[in-house]
Amino acid sequence: MSIKPKLGLFDLTMIVVSLVIGMGIFRTPVEVAQKAQLPSIFFAAWIIGAIVSLFGALTFAEIGSRYPVAGGFYRIFSHCYHPAFAFMVNWITVISNAASTAIVAIIGAEYLIPIVMPHVEHDLGIRITTVSAVVILYAINLAGIKMSARLLNVLMIFKIALIIALILSVFISTPVKESAIAAPALTTPEMLKAFWLCFMPVFFTYGGYQQTMNFGSDVPDAIKTMPRAIFYGIAIILSLYLFINFSYFQVLGFDRLKTSATLASDMAGSTLGAYAFKITGVMLFLSVMAYVNASIMSNPRVYYAMAEDKVLPAIFKKVNERTQVQEFAVTFFVGFMILTLFLTSSFSKVLNYVMFFDSIALVTASAALFVLRYRAKKNGEQMGIYKMKGYPYLPAIFIIVYSLVNISILVSNPQASLIGFVLFISGLPLYFILKKLVAQ
Repeated sequence: MSIKPKLGLFDLTMIVVSLVIGMGIFRTPVEVAQKAQLPSIFFAAWIIGAIVSLFGALTFAEIGSRYPVAGGFYRIFSHCYHPAFAFMVNWITVISNAASTAIVAIIGAEYLIPIVMPHVEHDLGIRITTVSAVVILYAINLAGIKMSARLLNVLMIFKIALIIALILSVFISTPVKESAIAAPALTTPEMLKAFWLCFMPVFFTYGGYQQTMNFGSDVPDAIKTMPRAIFYGIAIILSLYLFINFSYFQVLGFDRLKTSATLASDMAGSTLGAYAFKITGVMLFLSVMAYVNASIMSNPRVYYAMAEDKVLPAIFKKVNERTQVQEFAVTFFVGFMILTLFLTSSFSKVLNYVMFFDSIALVTASAALFVLRYRAKKNGEQMGIYKMKGYPYLPAIFIIVYSLVNISILVSNPQASLIGFVLFISGLPLYFILKKLVAQ
């Protein structure tokens, strides 16, 4: 059973926004502030990160327009490079996406646990709340992709409204006075190092829009709809992120920003009191469902493409005709995600692995645009597609920056890099094993 297009431009735009705005923006500013040490470096990292991410979004908008298929984030590697390489990249992407979703669930639980389970041991409380939320969303996703999209639209409007409310709180709060302790005096090399270290949590917070390519068969006229959805979505995301970071700084002050464990709740509490702190904590945990829901919708479409290439069993591409849901593939991804949640309950432990995997995937996927452009020039340009301005300079900048981020992970955390590299290489023999088993 093939996939039928049931999602519109608004649906896909909300998917773009939800794939990026998980709970990271309510946690990673703390990590960025700690690494930046100075407000000027903090804001510079978010602004430069926004510009580079915009370059990446425009790159993937054109790739999605040129190659709109189900599971596009897998198919682009197979189409432009080799099926074995496609499997290797997406083998680690499966792990990365499950870990990313686990991080979001962990952040959401950190907001809820002090309110509803203050006396429960921290790690146990996180596992109870995160697994419960994932199971509920799993049941909703099995009911149908259109129902999942409708839920997602409601949750994203709710989450965007919450972010706007936090941004507007800057107008009703008294700007906090910073402590009398002098800011650290950093040399130029130390400032550059601090600036560069900020990019790992910044790019994690901005990432996710590339997964929109997985819905190439879910929208009508994908050649036009996909780039529009990516552009509208990333415009919303970058605006909200820059404004909310300014509000964090104004309401809490930089010293408190560096140490806050429940950032948005602390901000609401500072403005409206303890009652607002609790309300915001519950609301933020509920909003985690939007990202998790989008992830459950997106990743099985990759399995669909891999099963079509016969590197996964045919059951992974089996689609329920009524609901348009890959029931086995959804179950597999949710199971993998829950396993990740049981293996770790730490945000910082997972972040290095996620960024290492994502950097490899993003660099090679965005480089596919050069292959697609070359083939179009050689074989004739397709009519009606979106073509980004600033080519080849903007995608080249995006590729170089993400490559340097990966190198910095390699240098600063060789253990995470080694594990990531081993997992990546292990995909090659696994590809041939699965290919042989599926063919039998």
